[in-house]
Amino acid sequence: MRIKDFLHKEAIKVGLKSHTKEEVLKELTELLEKTGELSDKENFLKVIKEREELGSTGIGYNIAIPHARFSGIKSLVGALGISKEGIDFKALDKEPVYLFFLLAAPQNASGDYLKALATISRFLRRKRVREALMKAEKPEDVQRIIESEEI
Repeated sequence: MRIKDFLHKEAIKVGLKSHTKEEVLKELTELLEKTGELSDKENFLKVIKEREELGSTGIGYNIAIPHARFSGIKSLVGALGISKEGIDFKALDKEPVYLFFLLAAPQNASGDYLKALATISRFLRRKRVREALMKAEKPEDVQRIIESEEI
């Protein structure tokens, strides 16, 4: 599975405007909506917030991967947001988060959903990738980084 298969250009934002965890989730959900794969933004936002209440998806290394399965999703889809200032996302290492990858999948997509989470995690855990993404200035830069760095 490759990230480019479920991350559309319109769902990439360099320079998130958000300053809080809740704002980030809303901004990323709005990016997902632009893909046409999300049919109910408000209920998805509720589901993703409930998932965060179970435990932060801030996994450390300045990364958060909020994720959920939802009946209003047509197919596996992601949104990638980059914050230049960093946001307190209650990450496991208590460090600010700069790279956010929201993953959404249909209710019945268990296998692909888990594979996508693993793919994103492996990709973002590489320091070189994180540093390159932080230097990105536009969505096309992010796409080039994914193309060149994805194994």
